[in-house]
Amino acid sequence: MQPNRGDATEIESLYRRYGPALLLFAAAITGERGRAQDVVQQIFLRLIKDGNLRRAADKKAYVFACVRNEALNEIKVLQRNTVLEPKDAWFNPPERDYAAELNLRRALCTLPDDQRQVVVLHMWGELTFSEIASLLDISSNTAASRYRYALAKLRESMCGKSTCAKEDSCANS
Repeated sequence: MQPNRGDATEIESLYRRYGPALLLFAAAITGERGRAQDVVQQIFLRLIKDGNLRRAADKKAYVFACVRNEALNEIKVLQRNTVLEPKDAWFNPPERDYAAELNLRRALCTLPDDQRQVVVLHMWGELTFSEIASLLDISSNTAASRYRYALAKLRESMCGKSTCAKEDSCANS
């Protein structure tokens, strides 16, 4: 089934809006940027070819679920999981504070996988806790708790225990 022009436009719009977050999410699962790029590319090629997007009630959540499933399948096929190297770029911040970016990447790498996935989905994927819960097959409260725990760990890692308690600037960033 070939998608019509409207479907192709919608698929392109989803890719432009969520492509970087989908890539980041796939990289968080696969641990490898190249494999993550392959996963995202395969999902969008399949959407263009099959037109499966029409059946989805929440298209953003559907695309994230597809990427997650494809990434997990990729891991099963290859029977290995390569850790994402801290030196690999996860994202391009608007202002290039290289030291802060490196510290944040290191801090993200120290988070447990389940917390890192929730942070990536919520912050870069712009998914709600309800959408994350559905995607990861957990409750909304669990998703929110993982996010809170992850933020606390990131704050502590980035600012230190005593510094964050005294400084509002780090807590607001």
